[in-house]
Amino acid sequence: MLEHGGRLRLAAQRHGIPLSDWLDLSTGVAPYHPDLPTITSDAWARLPEPDDGLDAAAQQYYGARAVLPVAGSQSAIQALPRLRGPARVGIVSPCYAEHAKAWRRAGHRVVELCEASVPRALDQLDVLLVVNPNNPTGQLIAAQRLLQWRSALATYGGWLVVDEAFMDCTPEHSLAAHSHLPGLVVLRSFGKFFGLAGARLGFVLAHAGVLRALAELLGPWTVNGPTRQLGRQLLADQTGQQRQRERLHGEGQRLAELLRRHALTPLGGCALFQWWVAAEAAQLHEFLARRGILTRLFAQPSSLRFGLPTDAGWQRLDHALQAYREQHP
Repeated sequence: MLEHGGRLRLAAQRHGIPLSDWLDLSTGVAPYHPDLPTITSDAWARLPEPDDGLDAAAQQYYGARAVLPVAGSQSAIQALPRLRGPARVGIVSPCYAEHAKAWRRAGHRVVELCEASVPRALDQLDVLLVVNPNNPTGQLIAAQRLLQWRSALATYGGWLVVDEAFMDCTPEHSLAAHSHLPGLVVLRSFGKFFGLAGARLGFVLAHAGVLRALAELLGPWTVNGPTRQLGRQLLADQTGQQRQRERLHGEGQRLAELLRRHALTPLGGCALFQWWVAAEAAQLHEFLARRGILTRLFAQPSSLRFGLPTDAGWQRLDHALQAYREQHP
């Protein structure tokens, strides 16, 4: 399996630091969540039913005509390649590595592209995959440009797959409202923005035919009843969403400023994380880990992704970075 953020138990074992003493900045998941609704007992006792209001709440929240709830967007990432025959797949990289892994595992030919090279490659692709905002770079590709790529691909049955896992803080850039168009598949994550990754909830937004085929492949009851009830209520809570969005925007800026203050100027990022690129990334990653602070290390390019600290974590991160700069001016 590929490496991911959040492997806190492994880090605790490796460094001999109790699990409760760690500050986990490795995931890009909000470190707090809205007030949780009460889950009724029937959600635990009965099989989930598809007409419970979750789809309608998600359609309203995303501004999409049709949605398919899935057990986290990861399940859709693994299943979508199975809906197409052998294909040439372009992936705008670097990005979340599970995409390339899933398409290769299904027997497709994968080529990694930079954004600038996409227009020249479009007529040679069956599928183009974009993470927007990108993970880990935070880069946003304009919606109009993406729609132009979708139009070109759709003329011969191609797909544009857009992973919008980190889009909730900037919904004005989303393609959700266009997701009914042929050849466009949009993936959304519930857990990152709402700070509830353990709920394992995501949504696929696409043309009805694609959603039917994906639902048939995944089978019934992919999302459990308590999660469906939780998702329905939080997706309908516009006041709670606005508070979450404003807080994440503010703390994303605060994190970028903290890193700059210690000469670790981010090259990119979004409200939920900041991305720092440097040859010394592994050195800083290890320095922080020895102090119980876990970041997400990338080898290519050599870089670190910093998620948002908890309330008590800001001062701890500040002091650790100050200590690093004193040893590595």
